[in-house]
Amino acid sequence: MTTPPAVLEVTGLDVHYGARRQRRRALHDVSLSVAPGETVGIIGETGSGKSTFARAVLGLVGASAGRIVIGGEDVGSYGKRQWRSLRRRGVLQYVFQDPLRSLDPDLTIEESLIEPLLVQGVPRKEAADRARTFLARVRLSEELLGRLPGELSGGQRQRVAVARALVTEPKLVILDEPVSALDSANRVQILQILKELRDSGTALVFISHDLGSVAGIADRIAVLYQGELVETGAARDVITDPRHVYTRLLVSSAPTLRTASADRAERESLRALLHA
Repeated sequence: MTTPPAVLEVTGLDVHYGARRQRRRALHDVSLSVAPGETVGIIGETGSGKSTFARAVLGLVGASAGRIVIGGEDVGSYGKRQWRSLRRRGVLQYVFQDPLRSLDPDLTIEESLIEPLLVQGVPRKEAADRARTFLARVRLSEELLGRLPGELSGGQRQRVAVARALVTEPKLVILDEPVSALDSANRVQILQILKELRDSGTALVFISHDLGSVAGIADRIAVLYQGELVETGAARDVITDPRHVYTRLLVSSAPTLRTASADRAERESLRALLHA
């Protein structure tokens, strides 16, 4: 049986910010692949390079070195027009931490959902039908279609943002901290929806600082620390047998994953090893 090609293939990625003496390394030699239908969680603290990785894959920041292939297309030399074409074709979609950044406040929910389909040339009636279908997939009522984003709760807006990302049936969706701004109940709902999406064939890259949120839905976990990929593997292996000291610290600090032996003294010892 032939293994299908990766939806995302990142090899030796370096990203730097600034110029000359102010030049700062954000990512160094990061390599990661994502298979069709696979969910990969990217974990790390603030400043570890998670969002920079997402922005590089989306073409929002330039790579200093390395190669990025999306859906079989080497996007490393793409200009604005080629990136625009890739996004309009719906190959790649992005879900922000704050849905108000991705939902036009002046457009109704229906208009927001059908907009990317109309750009692709989908007839309006078919686009409206698909909008209703994907709204139902994120467990929202059709009654919300005529409302504006500001009239919805934070959890409802985030589910609309997920539906909008999925409506074009993309090969890859990148979610950057999609539940960190939500309360516990809405966080659980979004995570359950994302878990169900693993069976749809869409590849997901779930970026978070919270290992506990990612653990239940990711097939694989990649750990970023100070711009470097320090550990990657099957989610169960990374959680139950972390190899890198930073990963061990993340596991010991996650309330839902922590064992009785992972007490404060152990975490302090791990931090000391990390900064030795």
